[in-house]
Amino acid sequence: MSIPVVLLENRKIPRVILSIPIEGASLREEGSNLLREAYVLGFTHFDLPTSQHLEAFRAWRALSEDENLTGWFRLDAKMGVSFLGRPLHSFESKLIATLGKSLSAELSRRLLPTVSTAEVFTQKEIDRFAFDRSRFEGALSALRPEETPFLIIGERYGDWLLALGRIDLLQEMTHVARERNFVPIFSGQWPAFSLPKAKSLDVAAYAVPIRQKEVASQGSHTAELIKRFDKPLIALNPLRSRRIWNNPTLAFRFLFEELKIYAAFPEPASSEEVRKILEGLASIPSFIPPRRA
Repeated sequence: MSIPVVLLENRKIPRVILSIPIEGASLREEGSNLLREAYVLGFTHFDLPTSQHLEAFRAWRALSEDENLTGWFRLDAKMGVSFLGRPLHSFESKLIATLGKSLSAELSRRLLPTVSTAEVFTQKEIDRFAFDRSRFEGALSALRPEETPFLIIGERYGDWLLALGRIDLLQEMTHVARERNFVPIFSGQWPAFSLPKAKSLDVAAYAVPIRQKEVASQGSHTAELIKRFDKPLIALNPLRSRRIWNNPTLAFRFLFEELKIYAAFPEPASSEEVRKILEGLASIPSFIPPRRA
């Protein structure tokens, strides 16, 4: 069965990009085997959230000699920001405490871990956060656009920078990514917060977690936001519950037909789940959006 595709910046991509867990020594071999099984079933695009994923992907790509195998590498925005010449994440507890002072209780619960420090950044210090081009380019130097053309930038620090009003730092990162021939994707932790604040970024798409139960609830603000969002969206880990795994067809229809999501990153833990994803895609069409005038 052929996997449906969608056009993203004039590149055809599958509507499902697999995210296979391989962290830890005990999972590494099992995850590598699952990647190979998925490839045999027709999947060619894979989410690479860690260097371990990248290593396993490269090994299989070299062994298969298939240039169609494509990686989507995730890069936390912390790799591109410094304060007083030091990486910003060296001040992480202080940063979290600062965010906790300005965010609502709900946002803090969703976006922030718990810290004990009371020390916070002043606005003048926040204004001195700087784009660390050399460190960001150093992180990119480990990647090759021909094998991992899609670069997912953001993660936790992406949302945190947005909350502090420093979208300019993310803009610097996406600009350098394009200079290095990568296709930048922004990723956030919560669509209702991330999407409105990040909309002005020069990225190909926005990747956010989509929890079907929450989004599908009557009168959901998140559902309306997603439907109205006029840029390509990617759903991260949309099949997280066992109930959804039992009927992925309905989940994919909800994502692709009702919410008009471009692509999804499910996280199968077994070859059986990979096959369920493939079966769930049987009724999903490809989507080639019309060219803009």
